[in-house]
Amino acid sequence: MSKPKIGFIGLGLMGSAMVECLQTAGYDLIVLGHRDRTGIEAALKRGATEAANAREVAENSDIVMFCMGTSDHVESRVYGEDGVLAGVREGQIVVDFGTSLPSSTRKIGADLAAKGATYLDAPLGRTPAHAKEGKLNIMCSGDKAAYDRIRPELDVLGENVFHLGDLGSGHTIKLINNFFAMTTACAMSEAFAMADRAGIERQKLYDVMAAGPLKSGMMDFIKNYATDGKIDLAFTVNNAFKDVSYYTVMSQDLGAPSRMSVAADGALKAAIADGEGDIMVPEMVDYFAKVLGK
Repeated sequence: MSKPKIGFIGLGLMGSAMVECLQTAGYDLIVLGHRDRTGIEAALKRGATEAANAREVAENSDIVMFCMGTSDHVESRVYGEDGVLAGVREGQIVVDFGTSLPSSTRKIGADLAAKGATYLDAPLGRTPAHAKEGKLNIMCSGDKAAYDRIRPELDVLGENVFHLGDLGSGHTIKLINNFFAMTTACAMSEAFAMADRAGIERQKLYDVMAAGPLKSGMMDFIKNYATDGKIDLAFTVNNAFKDVSYYTVMSQDLGAPSRMSVAADGALKAAIADGEGDIMVPEMVDYFAKVLGK
């Protein structure tokens, strides 16, 4: 049985790794990127074709996949005369692997459904290195029959693949996950910086905290940078702020404004305002140390 042709939009670090994984597995791809052509050129060398616009991607593929940074980016590729919506056909499946607002996801889903196509949201866990090896965590939601149809492709890309319910559930869970993760990361960063201010060795603080129920993978990500200068979490402050901001918007859309996201949102926003948006989240230790050291 022949493999479906895949149209892939968004070849940043994660998208490029996913495209390489799919090509290694024998899939034929048509791709569309943005300003940085590094991922596009690599995909073309491996046999992909390049589309002129998103409509052309939809017209020439069986499955359309997105891996973009924001809901605005996704909507810019969906709508308009050269958007995916203009090129989709009945029975086609479109998947968003990015981290988007659930309200935007449901809107796009309804508009695609009006043309007979199906939209799935499938945000990701893990890193581009995992993507290249087909070991992502994939949090998919939407129509179960469509999910079952593309499960072979999801299994190529992911080691742990989940179906989480109705459309938007994947993005909702991802935003809750990232809100909690970034709140923990900021809290641990401040904890180390406060220890500095009090004259306490970072390692001694960690030893006590890690001996109890506070110990977690995120704590260790921050500790590894704070004590050893090692960055295990390659996720920028700009991206962290975007996700926490989306969580805040989502909570407001649900009529349940978040109480707890305010601290992480404020800390990340302040770091960006101070020119630190491109640092990695574990480096928030340095930012807090600078601020609290004044």
